[in-house]
Amino acid sequence: MAVMTMEQSTSRSILPAAFRTAGVDALAMIVAMVLAALAIYLFGNAAMQRVVTYAAIMLTAVLGLQIFSGNTGIVSFGHAAFVGLGAYATGILTMPAALQRTALRDLPQFLAGHEMSFFTALVVVLVLAMLVGLVTGIPLFRLSGSSASIATLALLIIVYTLLVAGREITRGSQPFYGVPREIGLWTAVGVAAMAIILARLFRETSFGLATRAAADDERGAAAVGVDHRVARLAAWVLGAVAAAAAGAMMAQFLGAFSPKDFYFDFGFTMLAMLIVGGMTSSLGAFAGVVVTVLVVEVVRRFEGGGVIFGLQMPVLFGLTQGVLAVAMILVIWRRPAGLFGDRELNLLRRPNAKMDPVKPATDVAPTRAAAGPISVDHLSRRYAGVVAVDDVTLSFEPDSITGIIGPNGAGKTTLLNMIAGDVMPSSGIVRIGAPVRQASAFRFARAGIARTFQNIRVFPRMTVLENVVVAARVVEPGLAAAEAAARRELARMGLERFADRPAASLAYGQRRRLEVARALALKPRFLLLDEPAAGMNAVETAELVSILAAVRSERRIGVILIEHDMRLVMNLCERIVVVDRGRVIADGAPAEVQNNPAVVAAYLGSRTARARQGNDVQ
Repeated sequence: MAVMTMEQSTSRSILPAAFRTAGVDALAMIVAMVLAALAIYLFGNAAMQRVVTYAAIMLTAVLGLQIFSGNTGIVSFGHAAFVGLGAYATGILTMPAALQRTALRDLPQFLAGHEMSFFTALVVVLVLAMLVGLVTGIPLFRLSGSSASIATLALLIIVYTLLVAGREITRGSQPFYGVPREIGLWTAVGVAAMAIILARLFRETSFGLATRAAADDERGAAAVGVDHRVARLAAWVLGAVAAAAAGAMMAQFLGAFSPKDFYFDFGFTMLAMLIVGGMTSSLGAFAGVVVTVLVVEVVRRFEGGGVIFGLQMPVLFGLTQGVLAVAMILVIWRRPAGLFGDRELNLLRRPNAKMDPVKPATDVAPTRAAAGPISVDHLSRRYAGVVAVDDVTLSFEPDSITGIIGPNGAGKTTLLNMIAGDVMPSSGIVRIGAPVRQASAFRFARAGIARTFQNIRVFPRMTVLENVVVAARVVEPGLAAAEAAARRELARMGLERFADRPAASLAYGQRRRLEVARALALKPRFLLLDEPAAGMNAVETAELVSILAAVRSERRIGVILIEHDMRLVMNLCERIVVVDRGRVIADGAPAEVQNNPAVVAAYLGSRTARARQGNDVQ
């Protein structure tokens, strides 16, 4: 026990490897940005310095968009609104009082005469952005997917309309002028550096892992305790804060602006920059801004017309936006995930390196091991006129292995889904210590009900290690402890050497084992397995049986298993429940069930029916 305590205290004090990697990556990007800025500062002219300053401001805005869209997978059109709000708030707070009395004669008294420094105003703007992010985010994330994207577009339109309508505060559609132009190269670079750190580290936090998992598979994420709405709200608020910081700098960079400067064109430019570089990584945002700014600066030389290569060219208004659109289309065509895809630098990570051997911690037992049974009372589920589960009453004890078998379409998976909180019963109650009337998979997972799926639901764009850390973080005290626990489960399942590879690169049987490892990382009271041996060969199946038996013996957890491999079921299970047409027709020891006339009739009857259908077709 003393050794165990020492291990736990050590794991908590060590910075997680993911954070160390993220920190080094962020530092590398910051160094590259600072060196570029230093070169322009020493050898460039004022115009070149303004270009780099603008690029740093845009990088801050695009990183705000990446924090949200890159991690959640929801394309946001609304972050330009936060840039606009940040710009107007900064303009009002920093404008000289004497000029303010002339330019904003009808400004409400509580907003007038502050004349703050830029950094004081920036603090106020960031607090304001956090509040607005919370207010807009809470109703917004009752939606998902394209519905959420359309809602962000609605937010942009609402903010634009308010800026135009609020003439006493914003001067309406007329230029808002008189803002001190105090933003220099190094201020913009400094704020952009903070945004790089924020974006890169967020990806590895609990919220970042949760949003990425839900983006890959929302249902699978809920099964490991992820509340995707809370995680997405955190990403939305942080993204809004970064975008508002960019707006604060943009106000003092431009000196004069109007609502249209933060409307569709600006939102499109931000989105184009992110898509060109790669939406799902901070490296992609960084590269997208660099490439896009360079392209824009070159194109602007031609936009005004004149003699080019001996040809007289007309003035081409909108050429910059057109070239951005073409560049975005070309990148999507050739590299759909952007120039850098979902890859970060990962300077400390070696994808092909073998992980140090980790001895499975057989003395680590889940804290919920002594909890009571799962019970279902008169459980039914109807889909239109089809009854999938019909008035089922069962109880499952901890420290036991129960198999649920039955013909195809008997309702086994639907029953398991209700026990896992993934499907709401049409009637009846599931008890996991207390009655649960509202289905909620992530709450069931946090209460100690872990599961795998009939169709594998790993998170393909995340690494093998990250797949398990997402689950471990729900029950472990910190990310370092979660990482250590995840490595133990991977070692148990023989997957430790694949820890830093994308889960999508695993073979079918390995992904099955990864799903089991992820479920075990929750330290569950009950483990629900839906055809875990499907697609495995005989050797892999035997290994899985051995692992499950060992886990049950070590942790004293309950296992509920759906499986068509009768050899596996009879060798592993102590109790078998047979379901046919949504009803329980047998419940007992394997030997009893095998000789039960109702079970024999159900299986033989289904085979006979299939044979008759085949004869009819012939």
